[in-house]
Amino acid sequence: MKTIHESARETSVAGVCDVLVTGGGPAGFAAAVCAARAGAKVILIEQAGAVGGVATSGLMSHWTGGTRGGIYEEILDRSVAARQDTEPRDPSTRWIINPEELKGLMLQMLREAGVQVRLYTFAAGPVLEGRVVRGLLTESKSGREAWLAGVTIDATGDGDIAAAAGVPFRKGREADGRMQPMTLMFKVGGVDTARAIFPGSFESHVNVPSGEIQALARQHLPHPAGHTLLYRTTLPGVVTCNMTNIIEVDGTRAEDLTRAEYTCREQIPLIVDFLRRFAPGYEQCYLLTSAAMVGVRETRHFAAAYALTEEDILAARVFPDWIATKAHFNFDIHSLKGAGLDEHGEQAKFKQQQGYTIPYRCLLPQGVENLLLAGRDIAGTHKAHSNYRVMPICANVGQGAGIAAALAAKRGVFPRQVPAADIQAVLQAQGVTVE
Repeated sequence: MKTIHESARETSVAGVCDVLVTGGGPAGFAAAVCAARAGAKVILIEQAGAVGGVATSGLMSHWTGGTRGGIYEEILDRSVAARQDTEPRDPSTRWIINPEELKGLMLQMLREAGVQVRLYTFAAGPVLEGRVVRGLLTESKSGREAWLAGVTIDATGDGDIAAAAGVPFRKGREADGRMQPMTLMFKVGGVDTARAIFPGSFESHVNVPSGEIQALARQHLPHPAGHTLLYRTTLPGVVTCNMTNIIEVDGTRAEDLTRAEYTCREQIPLIVDFLRRFAPGYEQCYLLTSAAMVGVRETRHFAAAYALTEEDILAARVFPDWIATKAHFNFDIHSLKGAGLDEHGEQAKFKQQQGYTIPYRCLLPQGVENLLLAGRDIAGTHKAHSNYRVMPICANVGQGAGIAAALAAKRGVFPRQVPAADIQAVLQAQGVTVE
């Protein structure tokens, strides 16, 4: 028996709102908060037991990139103000993430904005009326439920709702569909941080008594692991490690996510042993904690009204329909063959320092109405995606998406009918500018 027949059933409506957001990572969190601040009744659906996504459950070390402005800056400022792990509260470390503190801060900001949050709830698919998205179907301990909304925002990262709604997409690199590798972040304790090394990029070559640390990693760690990325935390003696690695996996397949967990967790004790043997300051280190979810960098790229390109980023384009500004990072393409930087990536060689804008059209998927994309699932090329996929940019994209959704719901129109100038007016009132 290859298939089974499921009988039709009635599904109860658990909630009705103006704006429904699925995915509580930086993009979804920002979208929910900003839509509520714009006067919308908002419900946020999140499958984990915490909001923040990779920033919290994913144990990310820091907010990456030179992005400025938007709700991203508010998150940084409030994180420093709420910090209890270091005294005095040092603004120079504001981009370093304490995941446990951030979990509480994000829930607090959602509550302040009046967002209804449902955790431990998996978005199973869209509620469709023809080609119009009217909400979501979810599965949880409470059973199968429906949630109806004026506008739905897909901030799942992988664009699960957009895909289920029939929006055209491709996966990974244009030439062959291969996607960036996955990583399971972890922290080690017992580090002598006064002596410790902190290579922060693939191109950070640090000489240690036994040789150069990146070369040693390739020699002593099992493929596809083999690079050394170590980051400070705000806790004494604790360092975040971005060193596990698995290639040729698809983050939209549960079986591949499971394989990633097995492979990365098998690498962790080998990495800890490597650090003890070769990294100064890490001689007494030990595994302290690991992420509750594997970090997925790239999956689906959707067809939308516009797809952002690497040329747009290199030209620092200011689009007339911008909804996020001052986005800045590099082409952070982790090798699709193993450890280190991909041959098409650019970190130290990335020269564009002005930042760029993201157009509203990238959030408007083809073929459906009443659905917005937010976060790394907006439309763009493989190379452009390696730049805009980082959390600060995703948060500011979420801000624009939330405001757009609130305006559309309030006016009773589809999101693509909301003039970008109206979204920009709200953003500018909140201090978001192009200059």
